Amino acid sequence: MSKFKMLYGSVIEGKKKAHRSIAKLTVGLGLSAMLLTSGCATQNIQAYQSTTPTLDMHEFFSGQIDGWGMFQGRNGEVKKRFYVDIDATHEGDDVIVLNEKFSWADGTKSQRIWRLTEQTDGSWKGVAGDVIGEATGKVVGNTLHWNYLLELLVEDKTYKVTFDDWMYLINEDVMLNRSVMKKFGVELGSVTLSMHRKPSDAN
Repeated sequence: MSKFKMLYGSVIEGKKKAHRSIAKLTVGLGLSAMLLTSGCATQNIQAYQSTTPTLDMHEFFSGQIDGWGMFQGRNGEVKKRFYVDIDATHEGDDVIVLNEKFSWADGTKSQRIWRLTEQTDGSWKGVAGDVIGEATGKVVGNTLHWNYLLELLVEDKTYKVTFDDWMYLINEDVMLNRSVMKKFGVELGSVTLSMHRKPSDAN
């Protein structure tokens, strides 16, 4: 084979490899863009503007509430199950206190006390012992959307994780709650909770 043919063949092969590399890079960038787009996608609470029944926080969170829930990992596997007994009381016209007592399927128990305060613009803020700073929330139609940073105890270590929390009023006595838990923007799992208000004569 002549030197010219060898050189020409090397140039052609080099171009083919370059094209293959560019094609792989393009596909990779495209997939990355799709993942970033899907990862950033979130609900718009204004979409629930006309949904009913309208959520009145003071009305629903009043008295005794039963809750049943589960925690699922990223792959959907159920990791934990729990029952929560919620005692909802009011302090004045603006503050709701939720005393949540959790009974986990493994026999352990825990407690969290929320203080939820309605703001002048109709939004909500909340504090609890294991919440870092304040939770912020907004009610539109039948829906409450919460965001907060939580100190999560796992065995002997504490992790700071964010919660994206959506609550939907199904009827005057039933609310469904789904929370997505993330760390550094990566989803760790989700919590699903069904809350049922007890009849007033049972409180």
